[in-house]
Amino acid sequence: MSKPTEFAVAAAAGTRLKKTPEVIAAITQLMANDTAGDPMSGIKWTRHTTEKIAEQLRACGIEVCANTVAKLLKGLDYRLRVNHKKLNRGSQADRDTQFAYIAAQRETFSRHGLPIISIDSKKRELVGNFKNQGTTWSQKPTLVNDHDFLSDAEGIALPYGIYDLAANHGYLFFGTSHDTAAFAVDNVVRWWNYHGKRGYPGKSELLILADGGGSNGARTRAWKLGLQKRLCDRHGLTVTVCHYPTSASKWNPIEHRLFSEISKNWAGRPLDSYETILNYASTTRTTTGLKVNSYLVNTDYPKGVKVTDQEMEQLQLHPHDTQPIRNYTLSPR
Repeated sequence: MSKPTEFAVAAAAGTRLKKTPEVIAAITQLMANDTAGDPMSGIKWTRHTTEKIAEQLRACGIEVCANTVAKLLKGLDYRLRVNHKKLNRGSQADRDTQFAYIAAQRETFSRHGLPIISIDSKKRELVGNFKNQGTTWSQKPTLVNDHDFLSDAEGIALPYGIYDLAANHGYLFFGTSHDTAAFAVDNVVRWWNYHGKRGYPGKSELLILADGGGSNGARTRAWKLGLQKRLCDRHGLTVTVCHYPTSASKWNPIEHRLFSEISKNWAGRPLDSYETILNYASTTRTTTGLKVNSYLVNTDYPKGVKVTDQEMEQLQLHPHDTQPIRNYTLSPR
C-alpha cells in the first residue's frame, strides 16, 4: 500500500501540518513490529488500541488523544477489524511471547546491519486467459474463459516471495512444478546468490521470518536439512529462523509490503502468459521505494521426499530457549 502524503493524513486527522509528521513518525515506529496486512486488499491493522498508542506517545512527550490517533491510523491505511474464529491452537500469551521475540530478533539484526528476509508462498495461478480478481479502467471489459479448466491453461505459476526488509526490495520466484521444501530452499539460495551476498558483503548471519506451516514450515524436516546443506554449509552462513504462530501469517511483513502490492498491480488483468506474470511482478512499484525482481523457475520438484532421523541428527540445529520449535539457528558444519 502506498504511504499517504503528510497533507492527506493531516487533513484526515484535523491537525496542524507542522505537528503531524512528528506524530506520524512516532506511530509508524510504534507499529513497526505490530502490523499485519491483507495481501489482497492491502489493508493493514494492529494489535494495539488507540488508547494504548496515545499512552505510549505521551510517554515519548507527544500529547495526543485517542481520537486523533484513530484518524491518523485511518490515514495510514489501518482499519478496525472484527474477530474471526480461526485460531484453534496456542494461547494468547504464547502468541504475544513469540511476537515480542521476533521483534527483538529483528531489532538485533537490524542494529548490526545483518540481512533480514521475510518469506512466503502464495496460491498457484493458472496461466491463461482466465478471470483474475479485481477491476481495471478500460472502455470495454476483457473477455476471458467462462471456466477455469487446467486443461485450457498454458501451465501453473507458484509464486514464492522473498522480501528484504532493509532494502525494501522484493523477489518473486514463479515455480511451474510443486511448492516443496526444496523449492523454498532453492529460492532462498537464489536470492543469496543473486542479491544477498552483494547487498550484504562480509555478513555471515541471516534472519528469516516465515509462516508456521507450508513448504518452509516450523516442523518441515526437508526445509531445515536444505538450509543446512545448501545455505549454511555451502556459503558459510549462520541462519536464524523465526516462525510466526499458527494463523498469524498476516503479520509476516511480506504479506502487506510485497504481495499486496503485486495483487493490486495485476488486479483485473488476465495472467495469460508467463511473460505477463513476470512483467506485472517486476514492474510493481510504490511511493515508498519498493522494487521487485521476478524469475521463472522451471525446475521439477517432486513431492514426498523423506528426511531420516539420522540426517536430522547431523544438523547443526540450535533451538532457542523461547518457543524452540519456532525459533532456531543453523550453523555451518
